[in-house]
Amino acid sequence: MIGFQSRSVSRKVHSVGRFWFSTASKCCGSGTSSSPPAVTPLYNFHIENGGKMVPFAGYLMPVQYSNLSITQSHLHTRESVSVFDVSHMLQSEIRGKDRIHFMESLVTGDIGLLKPGSGSLTLFTNQNGGIIDDLIVSNTEQDYLYVVSNAGCREKDIPLMRQAEESMKAKGKDVTFITRDDLALLAVQGPKAAATVQPLTDIDLSKLYFMNGVNATVGGIKGCRITRCGYTGEDGMEISVPNDSALQLTKLLLESKVANVQLAGLGARDSLRLEAGLCLYGNDMDEGTTPVEAGLGWLLGKSRKERRDFPGADKIMEQIQDKSKILRRRIGILTKEGPPPRSHMSILNPNDPTKSIGEITSGCPSPSLGINIAMGYVNASASTVGSSVTVQVRNKLVQGEITKMPFLKGKYYSSK
Repeated sequence: MIGFQSRSVSRKVHSVGRFWFSTASKCCGSGTSSSPPAVTPLYNFHIENGGKMVPFAGYLMPVQYSNLSITQSHLHTRESVSVFDVSHMLQSEIRGKDRIHFMESLVTGDIGLLKPGSGSLTLFTNQNGGIIDDLIVSNTEQDYLYVVSNAGCREKDIPLMRQAEESMKAKGKDVTFITRDDLALLAVQGPKAAATVQPLTDIDLSKLYFMNGVNATVGGIKGCRITRCGYTGEDGMEISVPNDSALQLTKLLLESKVANVQLAGLGARDSLRLEAGLCLYGNDMDEGTTPVEAGLGWLLGKSRKERRDFPGADKIMEQIQDKSKILRRRIGILTKEGPPPRSHMSILNPNDPTKSIGEITSGCPSPSLGINIAMGYVNASASTVGSSVTVQVRNKLVQGEITKMPFLKGKYYSSK
């Protein structure tokens, strides 16, 4: 059996109760910046409400709050509704009549097929087929593209888009890239999210389906945008709001008479997204990982594959057409006994534990399922669902099984 080649990723790891929350310095930038962490417009509010602040993606962000453990916050989100401050995310706009061509020169998705008001998850890829970042691109009804990408990738996403803008303008194209650092972003997540937000806006949320968005007034605040999406596997929405009104909107949400709305932090967000089988950039995918290896082939637009006109198309299409070119695959793992697998732990051949077949990239106890869950990469030949694996958890060998993801079925709000 071929030994699994792991790649070192420098991370800071924070222990919070039974959870280990890791911040990958490789997440997107160089990880060598000496600048002090930035803060969101809600920083003081987090402190006032018992937020435990940790460095994440260049920001100081709350990992949890004093009134709830991470497990309690996780379960509250699954059962009711929570508000996450995700203002660290990079929000930007692409304007001009050549905006579709601009974006499709950088990503794998069929951006030109997005109807006004709809959006899609997509990927920035490099010429080797590696994933530079994952992002959501929305085709607004106001003739511009609204883009949300990872905060930790800001140092490379902005130059990537800026250089593409300059190149296209030099060719006489009409395109303008605008960063919206004047906006904060709140994620309202959980089965009672829509009921919580509905009294604050005249937009009929029953007609706003998953991955659709609309510019709106929320809580009397103009200049907002509501997008039906999230990172938890639950129904929910992300509300873009002017920085100077972020605190006002947060308080309005927490004062809801419809549901018991609670603040939630990065700890719960991480376990929620892992149950939903969602990747964290820098942990579960990076520039050395292709969409095919990451199980994200569905983010390759049909017409884009036919045209082969996205960065890294040759390498990615080679893997699609010749499975022998896929050397490793992302898989889910369940372990019912023993300590939970964590990032960087080795996945071993169960018949010969001296041989590594892969590496864990994310793992935690699942509050919803009551068992330990993880995802990672193994040699393609060892990736069959139902196969047994062994994980080296510190000085113990833990038995596990490869399973399909998501671990918990998503509850996204879609049209019938």
